[in-house]
Amino acid sequence: MKQTVLLTGASSGIGRATARLLAARGYRVYGAARHTEAMEDLRQAGVIPLSMDLTDERSMDEGVRWILGREGRIDILINNAGFGFYGTVEDVPLGEARRQMEVNLFGPARLIQLVLPGMRAQRSGRILNISSIGGKMATPLGGWYHASKFALEGLSDSLRLEVRALGIDVVLIEPGGIKTQWAPTALENLRKSASGSAYGPLITQAARWLERFGQRSSDPEIIASLIARVLTRRHPRARYSRGHMARLTLWGRRWLGDRLFDRILLRQLGIKQ
Repeated sequence: MKQTVLLTGASSGIGRATARLLAARGYRVYGAARHTEAMEDLRQAGVIPLSMDLTDERSMDEGVRWILGREGRIDILINNAGFGFYGTVEDVPLGEARRQMEVNLFGPARLIQLVLPGMRAQRSGRILNISSIGGKMATPLGGWYHASKFALEGLSDSLRLEVRALGIDVVLIEPGGIKTQWAPTALENLRKSASGSAYGPLITQAARWLERFGQRSSDPEIIASLIARVLTRRHPRARYSRGHMARLTLWGRRWLGDRLFDRILLRQLGIKQ
C-alpha cells in the first residue's frame, strides 16, 4: 500500500524537491501551497497539487478532509511551508510578526491537530517539522523568524513525548543555508521594514550578509534526500541537519558560550562591536 503524504510549501524550494522525490519513490504525495499554478510539472510527476493557506483554518480543515475522503488516511505530514520576515524587533509591525507566527507555527500546529486522530487510530504515522538552524541560534534582525522556529522546536519536542507510545514519530529537520526563496524573501522584507529605521548601519550590513549567504547556500535536493532517508528509518532520531553551515553553526551554538558565540556571529556579519 502506498503511504499518503501531506507536504506543505510544495510549490518551491525544499517542498518542490521533496514532493518530486517522494512521488518518484512511490509515495502518494499531496503537495499543498497557496498558489498551485506553477505546479503542473509536479502534477506530471505524480504529485497531487492542493490549494491551502496556512493562515486560514478553514482552508486547512477542508484540505485534510479532502485527502481523507480520497485516501482514507494520512501516513506522513511534512510541515515544510515557512518564510522569514526580517527587521529589528522595534521596527517590524506586530501584524507582520503575527503573520510570521501563523505560517511558521500555528499553521503547522493546526495540521498536526487535524492528522493526529487518524494516526492514533491506525497506530502509526510520521510528522516531520522543517525547522532551521535558526531554531537553535539567532541573528540580529531575525527576531520574529527565530521566535517562530524556536517555538516550533519546543512544540515538536513536547509532541514527540506525547505520541511516542502511539506508534507516531516526530522528527525535526534543521536545514542550514538552502537555495530557496527564503533568503530573497527575508531580504525583501528587511528592506521594507528599514524605511526610516534608527538601525540603518546594522540593516545595511545584515542585508549584505543575507545576499552572500544566499549565494553560498546548498541545493534544496540535499534536504529532500535527507527527508526521504528519514522516512525509511525504523527508529528515526529526533533531529537531523544538513546544508550550508548547518553542522558547524549547531556545534558552535552548543559548545561555545553566549558571549563568544555572539562575538563570532557579529564578526561574520561585519558588524562593529
